[in-house]
Amino acid sequence: MPRRFFRRFAFKRHEIAEKWFMTPFRHMLHDHRLWGIRRKTVVPAFSLGLAVAFLPFPGHFLVAALAALALRINIPVAALSTLIVNPVTVGPLFYFAYALGNALLGIEPGPFYFELSLDWMQNVFTAVWLPLSLGCLLLGSAAAVVGFVGLDALWRYSLHDYKTKKRNKRTH
Repeated sequence: MPRRFFRRFAFKRHEIAEKWFMTPFRHMLHDHRLWGIRRKTVVPAFSLGLAVAFLPFPGHFLVAALAALALRINIPVAALSTLIVNPVTVGPLFYFAYALGNALLGIEPGPFYFELSLDWMQNVFTAVWLPLSLGCLLLGSAAAVVGFVGLDALWRYSLHDYKTKKRNKRTH
């Protein structure tokens, strides 16, 4: 089931390699691990994307793709799994990360609001960066571990179920 699910969203590597902005990376894009739908490349890529998604800076998609390229794991899965943090979820997630960081550091929380702007980055982020960064690091790590274990278990169960059905079909 997971392999069929991810195959629906598979990219054609030759089409992507021909794009002008991929010129510096073209020689690296021929590795089958970067595009293949295998448990050994998809599960770590999903986990990487979840970890990168919680980092408190923009450009998650690009960071995850470059990290996946460096680690030789599935690039599209790593990049797309960062979309768990989107304009709808970013506020609550960062507030929870900030509250978690404050609780762990023993800092009295002040008023917190998130706004995707340069003014917020210059004025508010400088005051809340430490608890926010600690909370984001812990939440990203926890999400990566849960995502890795969960998807790996789902993949293994699906494979076991598939093989069991196939075996039963042959005996009947």
